Amino acid sequence: MGNLIDGKAIAADIRRQIHDRIQRRLAEGKRPPGLAVILVGEDPASQVYVKAKRRACEEVGIASFAHDLSADTPEAALLDLIDTLNEDDDVDGVLVQLPLPRHIDPETVIERIHPDKDVDGFHPYNMGRLAVRLPRLRPCTPFGVMKLLEAIGFDPKGKDAVVVGASNIVGRPMALELLLAGATVTVCHRFTRDLAEQVRRAELVVAAAGKPGLVRGEWIRPGAVVVDVGINRLPDGRLAGDVEFDTARERAAWITPVPGGVGPMTVAMLLHNTLYAAEHLHGA
Repeated sequence: MGNLIDGKAIAADIRRQIHDRIQRRLAEGKRPPGLAVILVGEDPASQVYVKAKRRACEEVGIASFAHDLSADTPEAALLDLIDTLNEDDDVDGVLVQLPLPRHIDPETVIERIHPDKDVDGFHPYNMGRLAVRLPRLRPCTPFGVMKLLEAIGFDPKGKDAVVVGASNIVGRPMALELLLAGATVTVCHRFTRDLAEQVRRAELVVAAAGKPGLVRGEWIRPGAVVVDVGINRLPDGRLAGDVEFDTARERAAWITPVPGGVGPMTVAMLLHNTLYAAEHLHGA
C-alpha cells in the first residue's frame, strides 16, 4: 500500500512557520500582513471556503478584511472596491472568491487586482512570470503541490510527470511549476486521445480535472507519486477525488487522500503569499 501524503500535517507546519514570522514582525514594530477577502453572493461552498480562509488568517496573525457583497452587486461596484483595496496600504492581498455571479466577468475582475496584491496568483502578469521562470506570487494550489512533493523528498527533476486537466487555476500553472522544477511534463485534457497510456508511463501524476474516478487505479505506474487535486461531491454526500483511490494506492509509492491532501495546502500557500507580499513587495 502506498504511503499517504498528509496535507493537513504539512500545511499545519507551514502555518506555524508563518505565525512565527508574523510574531517576529510584530515584535519589530511592523504591522501585520493584511488580506482582503471578497465574497459576492451566497454560494454555500464559497461561504465555507471563505470562512476557512478568514479563520486561517486569524490563527497565524494576518489581519483579515471581510467584504461580503450581495449576488446582485454590479460588476462596476466590485471593480471600484478592488480599486480601493489596491490603494489601501494595510492590505497586502486581495482575494475575490470564485465562482462569481453570471453577470460578472471573472477575467475582468482578476485583471483588476494589482499584480502585487494578487495572492491567488491568477493575474496574467503573475502567470507570465511563472512561465518565464521568474515566479513571484504563485498560484496557491500548484504551489502547494510542490510543497507536498518537497515534504516527501520527491524531486521532479528529470522525472516524467503527467498533469490531468488544463484549467487556468490548476492544470496550466501546475505544468509550469513542474517545468520550473525540471520535470518532463505532459498535460492531458478533454482532447487527449489515450489518457490511460499517458498516465501509465508517469512517475508523477497530478489529477486536476474535476471528474470523480477519471483516473483509474490500474493505470498508475508501480512506485509512482499520485497527487489528487480533485474534490467532488458524490450523490451519497461523500467527497471523492479524480483518482480511484483504493486501487491506485495499491500501486503508488505515495498518494494524497481526498479530503486532507491538497486542500489544506491551498489555504497555507494563500497565507504564505500574503506574508510574502507584505515582506517583499510592499516593504511593510
